[in-house]
Amino acid sequence: MNPDSPTGSSSSKVALDLRGQRLSLEREALMELPESVLLCLFPNGVVLSPQRQPRLDGEEGDEGEDVYYVDFDAQCLEFVLDFFGSARDDFYGPAEGPRRDLSESTPPAQANMQNPLFLKQAIIVLREELEYFAIPPKGAIKDGLPVVEGEKGGEVAGTDAEGKPNQALLKLKVDCGNALLGRKSIFTALQRNVNRENNVAEQHLIDMLCMSGFERDDIWGYRSLEPNRCCIASIALVLLKTGIVHPPISVPEGAPKPAVEVNAQQLATAQKLLLFWRKPARKCWWDATELTLDEGTPAARDVKIWARRVWTLELSLI
Repeated sequence: MNPDSPTGSSSSKVALDLRGQRLSLEREALMELPESVLLCLFPNGVVLSPQRQPRLDGEEGDEGEDVYYVDFDAQCLEFVLDFFGSARDDFYGPAEGPRRDLSESTPPAQANMQNPLFLKQAIIVLREELEYFAIPPKGAIKDGLPVVEGEKGGEVAGTDAEGKPNQALLKLKVDCGNALLGRKSIFTALQRNVNRENNVAEQHLIDMLCMSGFERDDIWGYRSLEPNRCCIASIALVLLKTGIVHPPISVPEGAPKPAVEVNAQQLATAQKLLLFWRKPARKCWWDATELTLDEGTPAARDVKIWARRVWTLELSLI
């Protein structure tokens, strides 16, 4: 999609309605988003055709601004935009200056001008969609507590004759979702799968990511429950360790400009992640675990969870 293509509005901004929350951003910033995020915003492709909507009383924004309705978490998008903005300023310098001039790079960068890692800030984008299925424990539940044998009025978590979940099952799903939401470690589930299956490729993936910017005990940068679904969406962003050290943005007047320093071994590892530049890769696996809900209370109970995890890995250059 060409961000400069006509859209029926002369404004350089795009207004998104994200599940009822309005967010306005520059077209350039929108098109700079990771491919995997753009696919979530626009599942049918990025087509910025006019969708002008009447603005409600008290709503902020430009008159006649086109609004695009998308099913995506507004806070997650703001998290990505804030990270990209900070990364851009750290690499190029703030918009008000001074700015880094990469056109005057001294060797060895001159010999690598075709390598985008020397010219742009690289960001690793890792997303997870966790769809979970709770296995209801045996026995009835009343007011969130297991029913004592002989007690009446309890409800067994399950479905009715029409296949619709009853209140006990709905509450179980909510409780499991909240418990999983608190498990923010990025690599725990994948490492558990590695240990169980002795999967060398998955271990290599963890090692490569941890050499390139992640830490083994990192947590997801943003994590939330999807509305009306047994699904948790998570995202983590880190700056790629390229092994390239550019000279300071500001150099005293008259002083020689320092050369770019390069760690060849680190650069070789970073080069592998260029395979994911504009080409998101997905990995899916099933994971079984147990949760203790309401631990330390009379309502404590163990619940088995089956989770389908989908990871999307890509590299963004800004």
